[in-house]
Amino acid sequence: MTRAEWLQVPVGLDAPQWVTRRDLLNVLVVVHTVTSGQRLLELIEMVERDSRVQVAFTQAPDVFSNGVDDFLRSTGGLVLPWEQVIRERFDLAVTAGYGGLQHLHAPLLVVPHGAGFGKSHAGTPAVYGLDAQRLMHNGRVLPDAIVLSHEHQLEVLRDQCPPAVDVAVVAGDPGYDRMIASLPHRDRYRMDLGIRPEQELVVASSTWGGQSLFGQFADLFPRLLEELPGRHRVAALMHPAVWFGHAPRQVRSWLADCVDAGLVMIGPHVDWRAVVVAADLVIGDHGSVAVYASAIGTPVLLVDPGLQAVTASGSPQDLLRHNAVIYRDESSLHSQFEEARRRSEPLRGRVVESLTSRPGHSAGLIKEAMYRLLGVPMPGRHRAPSPVTITEECR
Repeated sequence: MTRAEWLQVPVGLDAPQWVTRRDLLNVLVVVHTVTSGQRLLELIEMVERDSRVQVAFTQAPDVFSNGVDDFLRSTGGLVLPWEQVIRERFDLAVTAGYGGLQHLHAPLLVVPHGAGFGKSHAGTPAVYGLDAQRLMHNGRVLPDAIVLSHEHQLEVLRDQCPPAVDVAVVAGDPGYDRMIASLPHRDRYRMDLGIRPEQELVVASSTWGGQSLFGQFADLFPRLLEELPGRHRVAALMHPAVWFGHAPRQVRSWLADCVDAGLVMIGPHVDWRAVVVAADLVIGDHGSVAVYASAIGTPVLLVDPGLQAVTASGSPQDLLRHNAVIYRDESSLHSQFEEARRRSEPLRGRVVESLTSRPGHSAGLIKEAMYRLLGVPMPGRHRAPSPVTITEECR
């Protein structure tokens, strides 16, 4: 978009003469990837109902930016070009990524886009997202508030980026809170997915990258379809970076034979949390899905293509790596599933304990942080976490 095509409403020097409602607080949602955008959408709902607030979205630079433009258009929100955004002032910016943050002119709130901060930099013990490389620029801490899901992340932050400790907000995990609120709706999710009451749903979930399930164990999908009894249904749940890194057409083509054999393909805009709530067992990797599945008591089988290289020490992902059942090609699926079921309940409490130190309170605490940065009183009462919905047809 050229400068001549920049929007003149509702931001900019001349905007007051064109807008219908004046003197609004301008809140910017900075979306780096589809994954981070999905997390930010539910957070921005905490302020966008406020009649004092105008929300705008923008696409920030990121290696996984594929699909973000279409995602933003699908929200129905006001989308501003990045080149215009970095030349405007906003009353608050909210993001779950790091690229280009030094160019923003706004009080900045940063939230994790997955299960806490569970990834380490390749070949180092540094925890991604809590490091000075991401959080500082020219000796200045970029965020005005960094949302942490657990108290122990304060120690990581103190070790990796001491100046950022003063802006940390321990607020718990909104993804986990939403999943707990969704558990009573499990039967409806299963119905939406086409799962009959007598069937068991096995979800194979892959994050992105060469060390992921889809990167290392793509042959797992045909094995599940061939070896599991007829009462089972198998679903593939791919990280958006897989879908948009390779293109939806290509991913569907790679798995077309499996879909013909009965695989349930979960689209990239489906709320994956509903699928995990619906599952009877999850096969996962070092991504967040296996963590959340275990946290709600779902049996988990973990593939292990060198997990030590990517999981941060002390994180929920690291806890799973040491305690979950590790998938083995040479072992029967039945025996591995049974062992995963035996471990699920003892593991659940430990995972929750490492995932969040504010269970059930994340929405209220994050909302308080946003209004503190906006500098205005927070209206109304906190709403209880709402259940998730499946937003796209699964096939």
